[in-house]
Amino acid sequence: MSLQISEENLATYDDSNKTTLVVVRQYDEEKDKVAVEELEGQCDFGQRGQPSLFTDLMGDPISRIRNLPLHVMLVAECGENGEIVGIIRGCIKTVTRGNKGSTPCPVYVKIAYILGLRVSSQHRRLGIATKLVEKIEEWSNTNGAKYAYMATDSNNEASIKLFTSKCNYAKFRAPSVLVQPVHAHYKPIASDIAIVRVSPQLSESFYRRIFASSEFFPRDIDDILDNKLNLGTFMAVPKKTLLNWDPKSGSFPSTFAILSVWNTKEVYKLQVRGISSLKYAACLGSRVLDSWMPWLRVPSIPNIFKTFGFYLLYGIHMEGKYGPRLMKSLCAFAHNMGRKDGECRLLVSEVGLDDPVREAIPRWNKFSWGDLWCMKKLDVSECHEDDDWVESQASSSSAIFVDPRDF
Repeated sequence: MSLQISEENLATYDDSNKTTLVVVRQYDEEKDKVAVEELEGQCDFGQRGQPSLFTDLMGDPISRIRNLPLHVMLVAECGENGEIVGIIRGCIKTVTRGNKGSTPCPVYVKIAYILGLRVSSQHRRLGIATKLVEKIEEWSNTNGAKYAYMATDSNNEASIKLFTSKCNYAKFRAPSVLVQPVHAHYKPIASDIAIVRVSPQLSESFYRRIFASSEFFPRDIDDILDNKLNLGTFMAVPKKTLLNWDPKSGSFPSTFAILSVWNTKEVYKLQVRGISSLKYAACLGSRVLDSWMPWLRVPSIPNIFKTFGFYLLYGIHMEGKYGPRLMKSLCAFAHNMGRKDGECRLLVSEVGLDDPVREAIPRWNKFSWGDLWCMKKLDVSECHEDDDWVESQASSSSAIFVDPRDF
């Protein structure tokens, strides 16, 4: 796969009339690993003049897509020396698109998820990003995907403009990313609440029923729950419920909360850069105080200025009168799991903007943000407008299932 960039696009850095050839091809680990890692290291996330977020893939450039059975990474190389100037990743899976009409059965569709688009700062505005997206779409279409989607910070104007204006994606969903620091102190759980660990087999049964009418629920949920990165699925219920409820029966208690914990820190780590020395000292001071006097329960900020990991909470749902209270206790339980892990500094979750569970999840607003998912139908000739997921816009459920392999 290759493309050519016209001489007009090169005028800013090349005075010759030569056409520069940019080749887009599949990533070769033996040949490309070092160059890709160097390119990744140049691409921090954040606004100019503000703290930025660096991603450490820990020596595995395809770590973020490796846990999906069908995935690819493409690189763009430029010039006679084959300099790698751009990369993009993609994966394909089968997910629900919500209920169609009055049918209670979930409707599944094959979809591609596009992530990890990077272009060298010296080679931007030359059409390389657009061509990388086009080529990953070609690969997705060839492998049977009907739709492609991407996710970005809702304030990332450059990314949004690229996908919506140049690649014809539509703004589709706007979930919330909720972030809670892992403090040094233990978070107590009310004595009348029980936390029950649910087996992967039972979790699969529960999730298929709970998220049957939601969007983006993966058909291979069993593979996710059996993955070594999944630290478990947990339910919070009133203790008095345990007298009349047997989890193995497959029935739900009258009120409960449920979530699963994904160990993202084994896939990649993060680091906050560019913070002032004054803010760094304040954060460090809060942590020291919380460690020395945990009974004060100081809302300390963990050390996120060195590489750190986080746990992703997913499959989040609550029901019944005490659902919000049970969810807060379940999040406290997950916090205490992270507290025991020396490298886990944050708990992260992503839920639909109108999902009732959103208000029950503890978070720090300063650390949290709004996400934007943009989607495109890859083969517009294949279905009628009333069968187009993108055009339909309205969802049959306020819940969005966030696949931890995508995060």
